[in-house]
Amino acid sequence: MLTKAMNLTEEVWQEKLDKALQAAQLHERGDIAEYISLKASNDAIRTHSVKWLIETVSEIVFAFNTRGARIKLEQADSHRFSHQKADLTGSRLKLQHGIRCLTLEAGWTRQPGDGFMRGGALVFARITHFGFPKEAEELVLLKYENQPQWFSVDGEFHRISFDIRSLRRHFEVFLGD
Repeated sequence: MLTKAMNLTEEVWQEKLDKALQAAQLHERGDIAEYISLKASNDAIRTHSVKWLIETVSEIVFAFNTRGARIKLEQADSHRFSHQKADLTGSRLKLQHGIRCLTLEAGWTRQPGDGFMRGGALVFARITHFGFPKEAEELVLLKYENQPQWFSVDGEFHRISFDIRSLRRHFEVFLGD
């Protein structure tokens, strides 16, 4: 029920953005039209990048499960969570293997009242391991050299490239290797 309401809210918001873009173009407000177009472009990048992250983890789980790992996977869309005083909406992927649990949350601010993404981030993601708080990792999606790229952010706010190989460490912790 909550997912349906969230989707309806997003549809209404998208309709309002489309109408605002048309009005801006009609009244020759290029600055507003440019902003709305940029937002639409960034939202497409966000959606694609979160999808990549979720699907990549799901594919790794599938590969382990075909070898008998028995990892349970639970996905939730329209998941709400907080980060740095901002309310984010996105996806949550929860993996369970025995008593071990790995959770991946990824999302961004959707509406004006949600706050804003700091540091130029398009998306924020968090990987947590139940019972192993030091193994948690925070990720940001940034435009780097005009391309979207995931980065890990350490405690001193250094950004380190994050890719599929970076997930290996999380699966080693998760599976107890």
